Amino acid sequence: MSSRLVGVGVGPGDPELVTVKGVNALRSADVVVVPVMDTGERGRAEATVAHYVPAEKIVRVVFALNERTDRARREAAWDAAGRRVAELLEAHACVAFATIGDPNVYSTFTYLAQTLVELVPGVVVETVPGITAMQDLAARSGAVLTEGTEPLTLVPVTAGAAVLKEALAGPGTVVAYKFGRQAGEVAEALKETGRLADAVWGSALGLPEESVRPAAELDGSPLPYLSTLIAPPRRDGGRGGKL
Repeated sequence: MSSRLVGVGVGPGDPELVTVKGVNALRSADVVVVPVMDTGERGRAEATVAHYVPAEKIVRVVFALNERTDRARREAAWDAAGRRVAELLEAHACVAFATIGDPNVYSTFTYLAQTLVELVPGVVVETVPGITAMQDLAARSGAVLTEGTEPLTLVPVTAGAAVLKEALAGPGTVVAYKFGRQAGEVAEALKETGRLADAVWGSALGLPEESVRPAAELDGSPLPYLSTLIAPPRRDGGRGGKL
């Protein structure tokens, strides 16, 4: 029988936001892989998984999660992680990989799955969707992501402030991920495009150090890397005005 690699979205950090299907997938897997940085500290995915499976089922695998400039180092880390998970797939029928948010939205799982398809012939790759940070921030802040015919644009600020400005100049809600280190540039982009007043940002959602604040309070100071921003459009048409 073919081995199975299951990417499981475990949400943005709050253990209560793992779906029932996600919990079942974690518990039914033979082992659960959690990604860690080479510095070794416990990540959000591991902390969340620990609420649902025993420690002996959790396998920590190092990824260069914080590497964006040294491509050779990043590729070497991905290759090493792929070989480690390939070993697990040879020994077990089902290996789960826990990823924060959703496994198909800016997830390390994408790169792992691509590697494993080449290393383990016949491996079956599946995913279990997870709740995203933008959904959690919308719930915690009261921000409405979309109404009627409004589009929704998701931008990783690691792509550059120009990409964010272009999105903010368009219609609909703009969500920005990973903007913490460029908080000053994000604040300026919001001001320039008239989006500052209704925008909100949040970090560490559902955790003791959670912060959910109006974007108008951004002063340029760096924020946690995984901070999320929601910038809704102006909605002046009353109820159903965007239909």
